[in-house]
Amino acid sequence: MREITPLDLPDMARGAAVLGTGGGGDPYVGRLLAQQALLRHGPVQLVDPAEIDDDAVVIPTAFMGAPTVMLEKLPSGVELTAALQALEQLIGKRAAYTVSIEAGGLNSLIPFVAAAELGLPLIDADGMGRAFPELQMLLPTLGGVAATPMAIADERGNAVSLETVSNGWAERFARGVTIEMGCSAAVSLYVLTGRQVKEHMVHGTMTLCQRLGAAIREAGAEHRDPVAAATEVMGGRVIFRGKIVDVQRGTQGGFARGEAVLEGLADDLGSRMEVAFQNENLVATRDGEVVVSVPDLICLLDTDTGEPVTTETLRYGLRVSVVAAPCDPRWRSTEGLALAGPAYFGYDHEYVPV
Repeated sequence: MREITPLDLPDMARGAAVLGTGGGGDPYVGRLLAQQALLRHGPVQLVDPAEIDDDAVVIPTAFMGAPTVMLEKLPSGVELTAALQALEQLIGKRAAYTVSIEAGGLNSLIPFVAAAELGLPLIDADGMGRAFPELQMLLPTLGGVAATPMAIADERGNAVSLETVSNGWAERFARGVTIEMGCSAAVSLYVLTGRQVKEHMVHGTMTLCQRLGAAIREAGAEHRDPVAAATEVMGGRVIFRGKIVDVQRGTQGGFARGEAVLEGLADDLGSRMEVAFQNENLVATRDGEVVVSVPDLICLLDTDTGEPVTTETLRYGLRVSVVAAPCDPRWRSTEGLALAGPAYFGYDHEYVPV
């Protein structure tokens, strides 16, 4: 167990945005919300999964919706506590801990808000090891953990509870509610026991986010290559360096969908890369050939600074490095690929691991 203070948040937010593969929400917004909560209520205890009791009640919190919308419809934070407390009422139990459901710029930091506001420790883990666009795409789903009962809350004071027959149906109904709430809402779901956290979550995510963010910052301060520093921490490789020459992006069905087109620079001069996304980067194609796809990580970093570029901040002229990194091995199983592999998103290419 260790204390997380506002001074820890910039590195965590930066690293989380890298692992978020373009999605998970704007890291700056998440950092400001968490910083405000910690300044108001004090540090949050970050707990290793091995430290918690097997029968402890763990209730995750997150924001659901289109990242592009959250740049204009800024969350206030009250939605999170409302959602978590609504779920506590549904199950008739109090949370002993909270935890992140994904490694994303906003959603990795958001649980710090609920933890600070409600005085809960936060577990050093997440449910994906990256970010995915749909709420059934969690490793606990592979472990048979139900997403519902769940609660959804907005900034107006509305709260909706759901009980569904499958996690896929939970995504469908929750997405519809989120659209009606303005394409962004707070959710609390996947009630876990301590044992389920140990068995089905990715351990050490918050620590990895902080280490990754610090590596980028320190490399820049020491005039080293920040992209290389990030790539080393992730165990990945740079697959393309170029300039963004076109971005097609829109909000459809509660998601930010589109594609960024890159023209190669340096060693990649003369080549083009297309990166398709649905909140998160899904497939990277070089000169018409798929080179990386989900569930592996496709991360766009500013070539000069190493700062992560999220899908809602893609813009013409930005020089970026595309980094590919391996996903959690459980996503490469037959069940994992069926849940979040290229075929699920409508692509017909065979998955080849990074």
